[in-house]
Amino acid sequence: MVDIPMRSSAPVTRQTVLSINERKVEGAKTTRTITSINHTQSQTASKASSGTTSSMQHTAMHPASTPTSKPLPPLVHMVQKGQKTPLENSGKLTSIKACLGWNVKNPACDVDVSAFLLGASGKVIGDSWFVFYGQTESPDHSTVFHVEDGADRESISVDFTKLDTSVARIVFVLTINETLEKNLNFGMLQDAYIRIMDSAGAELVSFKMDEYYSNVTSMMIGELYLHNGAWKFNAIGNGVAKDLAGLCEMYGVQVI
Repeated sequence: MVDIPMRSSAPVTRQTVLSINERKVEGAKTTRTITSINHTQSQTASKASSGTTSSMQHTAMHPASTPTSKPLPPLVHMVQKGQKTPLENSGKLTSIKACLGWNVKNPACDVDVSAFLLGASGKVIGDSWFVFYGQTESPDHSTVFHVEDGADRESISVDFTKLDTSVARIVFVLTINETLEKNLNFGMLQDAYIRIMDSAGAELVSFKMDEYYSNVTSMMIGELYLHNGAWKFNAIGNGVAKDLAGLCEMYGVQVI
């Protein structure tokens, strides 16, 4: 099971991963469920009754993606969907930063970035090996979630010198908070991109999506993967009809 920071210390169940998306609270890690990450239906009534206080807590505890449009940053080395590109031509790549952005056509869409650290089996190497706003750092301290205030919205940095040697793939995912409860989908987004930057802030590769489907609620926008000892980038641009809790189950995170 994964430890997720929650407002209370009660044990996590499938209702807690959904509620993390809804609450977006930072705090001490406790064993609460991943399904409440997106939303706990029973909290809807209490949230409505708490009114302004609940709204202020949500805003203060998690810098949610604002629907305000942002211009895209320069995307220099763009690749197409499905294209695979080496990230290093010479020397040893020690670190990168995956910077992501998007705009929304529906202001109800609150988008978040997650990264799943997978082994050769295509599953996480342990329940705590995914990074997002509620669990901002991997156990080996190599992979860290950041909220950006510049051209990008959110980012995830990876220090390969600290990365567990069992990790063979890192998948970057966009999810929509309360996507199932509010009937939201990726047809309501536009301008979604990922750009991989080196330690000096120079772009190594970038990918901008041009396909948005109404039957998709989570998008695997891109991934890093090891090939013959070197890291490469794969522009995925494919999604599934799952929320964050569903993705956790898909990638092998134990959800109770």
